[in-house]
Amino acid sequence: MATPDIDKLPVKMLNDRILVKMGGMEGERRTTGGILIPATAQMGKRLVWAEVVAVGPNVRAMEIGDQVLFNPEDRYEVEVRGDDYIILRERDIHAVAAKRLEEGSTGLYL
Repeated sequence: MATPDIDKLPVKMLNDRILVKMGGMEGERRTTGGILIPATAQMGKRLVWAEVVAVGPNVRAMEIGDQVLFNPEDRYEVEVRGDDYIILRERDIHAVAAKRLEEGSTGLYL
């Protein structure tokens, strides 16, 4: 019996799961003044932003392309076709940033 090539199968997120991709090196960040702070620098608990790549059918508050804020310690990592992604539950997301949210005007902008 032949095994299907997993790299060529489509992936669909289930229930309230969200697939996100972090930009840049994980934990590395740059200040507004341009100083690069390496991931090895000691920090307190810090939330991070990532881009939504896929959402399950029961996700209500975010869409593909949105930026989401979450705790990097509450996650599952997965590799798909050589790229690293993170799987989260909708309840693990603390905030959503997207142009479509301008209607409500939160007063905060990234």
